[in-house]
Amino acid sequence: MTSTVQSAHPVFMDKAALARLAAHFGVIGAGLVSERGGWIESFGSSVPPTVGLGKPVGHGIVRTDLDGIPFFSAAPIAALWAGDAYWLSLWDDRPRAAAEAATILARLEQLTAQVALDRILAADRYRTRLFERASRTARIGIWACRLPDERLTWSEGVYDLFELPRGIPVSRSLALDLYLPESRLQMQVLREQAIATRSDFALDAQIITAKGNHRWMRITAAVESRGNTAVGIFGMKQDITAEKNLAEHTRRLAETDAMTGLANRGLFQQRLDAVERCGGAPSMRALLLVDLDNFKQINDTLGHAQGDACLVETARRLRKACPPDALVARIGGDEFAVLTSGTTTDPEALAQEIVEALRPPFQLGDQVRVVGASVGLARHRGQSADALYRNADTALYAAKSGGRSTWRRYEAA
Repeated sequence: MTSTVQSAHPVFMDKAALARLAAHFGVIGAGLVSERGGWIESFGSSVPPTVGLGKPVGHGIVRTDLDGIPFFSAAPIAALWAGDAYWLSLWDDRPRAAAEAATILARLEQLTAQVALDRILAADRYRTRLFERASRTARIGIWACRLPDERLTWSEGVYDLFELPRGIPVSRSLALDLYLPESRLQMQVLREQAIATRSDFALDAQIITAKGNHRWMRITAAVESRGNTAVGIFGMKQDITAEKNLAEHTRRLAETDAMTGLANRGLFQQRLDAVERCGGAPSMRALLLVDLDNFKQINDTLGHAQGDACLVETARRLRKACPPDALVARIGGDEFAVLTSGTTTDPEALAQEIVEALRPPFQLGDQVRVVGASVGLARHRGQSADALYRNADTALYAAKSGGRSTWRRYEAA
């Protein structure tokens, strides 16, 4: 007797249950027969050696031609998926009139129909539990919204995603209140378009959960229609916060100078090139190039470790001197750049502030050294990215030639 059969027919898998069944129908024996004709379990005397019933086709049978068994009745229990089907059988040593035999068979078929239904419901419950477990692992939930009354149905995974108690009544207004404004607007626009065209949509949206946690979720949705009318919309919501955080971390690593934590040359060039891609990038005000005056001497006399410490301290002072909306980057060994935007920062005042910020001596190990910096400034007046950089570099050269620890502004000839 296999565990598969036991799980499929637990109600008929012991002699006590079959004895009760036989007593209920007033017969001498009862048993479970596979479609191959073998007995899975039986109770009673005069058990037929084999009945060879074959695969059930939907209706029960009554037989009176078995040797020594004047009455035999069997009703099918349908297979689930691709498994075997079975016969629930009764037999007796007393013949039955046709009407009584038909009544017994009808009652037996009613019983097996109920057993089949119980099996289907149990299988559905199992699949639901399995799906919920898989959904929790994948951080996925299923949702549906009936139209036009907007009635929502959520699986446990969606409740968990929004950090709401499972099973509480939910409304669209409650859910929408948890979206960040930009994501809420995007989702509403896509949803309305999908309903109007009876199509699908997908969106990565940001929410603040009921417990105040920031999360990213991926929404996939499909519209259910009857004729030309949308009657519902359903889909999945998946927590992709970890995926987004990893992507952001990877992006930052790719755009950050590992030593100083400033933007690297790649990000600087990308922002500088935006001057041309964005038709002149009108928000960009100026480019400032910063070059340390005495860095080579520090590297040569104190070593690379203190040289690195000098660069880290330079980055700290630059961040403090520059406004929050400026891009501060390390673009070479001891070369730095600042791209300013907005209208609140005066580039000339910033150039002077940078010079003053880097003028005080640096504490490098047990040594105190003056580093100093020269700054070249070029205002953005519609020139190309290359021209803007050349202008700032020309001004930097003029600052170094003018005695260092100072700044110069590029002036067109």
